[in-house]
Amino acid sequence: MHDVDHLSALVAWLAFALAFVFGAVANRVNFCTMGAITDVVQIGDWRRMRMWLLAIAVAIAGANALEAAGLIDLSKTIYTSASVPWMSTLVGGFIFGFGMTLASGCGSKTLIRIGGGNLKSLVVLIVLGISAYMTLKGLFAVWRVSALDVFRFDTSTLGARRSDVPTVIAALTGGGAALRVGILAAVALMLGAWTLTSADFRASREMIVGGLVVGAVIVGGWFVSGHVGYVSENPRTLEEAFAATNSGRAESFSFVAPVAYLLELLMLWSDQSRIVTFGVAGVLGMMSGSAAMALATRTFRWEGFASVEDLVNHIAGGVLMGFGGVTALGCTIGQGLTGISTLALGSIFAFLAIIAGCAAALKYQYWRVA
Repeated sequence: MHDVDHLSALVAWLAFALAFVFGAVANRVNFCTMGAITDVVQIGDWRRMRMWLLAIAVAIAGANALEAAGLIDLSKTIYTSASVPWMSTLVGGFIFGFGMTLASGCGSKTLIRIGGGNLKSLVVLIVLGISAYMTLKGLFAVWRVSALDVFRFDTSTLGARRSDVPTVIAALTGGGAALRVGILAAVALMLGAWTLTSADFRASREMIVGGLVVGAVIVGGWFVSGHVGYVSENPRTLEEAFAATNSGRAESFSFVAPVAYLLELLMLWSDQSRIVTFGVAGVLGMMSGSAAMALATRTFRWEGFASVEDLVNHIAGGVLMGFGGVTALGCTIGQGLTGISTLALGSIFAFLAIIAGCAAALKYQYWRVA
């Protein structure tokens, strides 16, 4: 049991280190998924969107290369289960996308801004954490389970034991593992190549580096959780386990449910059964990395609310992000990078719904000021 405890601590520290890099780089290159969508909608600037998509391409290639090498098993994640909660991912993703726009950024951007001294984002984080916890275990969870999670389809009826797109296509066409690997490689290659077709993006070397690093951090998260933290037989349960994960499965980075678990840990600190998990360490590492970069570049500054309306919008956004992020099984990072690196159907649904929710919120804000 001592070895398992030591392994949990190692996983948490490695997650913190990876997230520290994520936070520092994201602060430097202004990596923001809401900002990427806003740039496209408002001014037709695709550079930040291309940075996000480049990170996705790297994450897809890296995560599936790890699986092909036998280092991780992506079937042991919350994303690739054969039972796909399609309604939850669509509704949750849309609500999350709407909320992140009201709150001026998604979960990861909220952490980055806190590191830079933004007190508005600290309020959003607390509200998001409470809402996420209510969606995991409280009142919102009752609504989620009874009204949304019941709508599912099972890819095993199609002959696919996993719900990722390559596995489903291979099952439908009778193709084998080679077809599945070919589809993954083609998607990653096409995404990566498309991002570099823009001369403006190619000239933005910081953004290219940002996309590469963020994607690599997601891959590193899979390796730490799914390989370093893998325990073939937990001495407590005599079952296989993944050390220091809240889901009990292989994880990479996500920043909604882990905020709820961080609040839970702080409130129940004296409970010896509570530990710093991969997700909690990721939240702390993201804030720390951003703070370090802000201090190093002298961009750290305190910022508060400009008006009561500003406060109301950010609180409402935090509530919507907490509910939507848990319901959709992830945020713009949890589903938009980590989940979609598996090419799971649910992750694709959530990714598209988040974009739609953000676009709808932008239209709402235009209407408000018109």
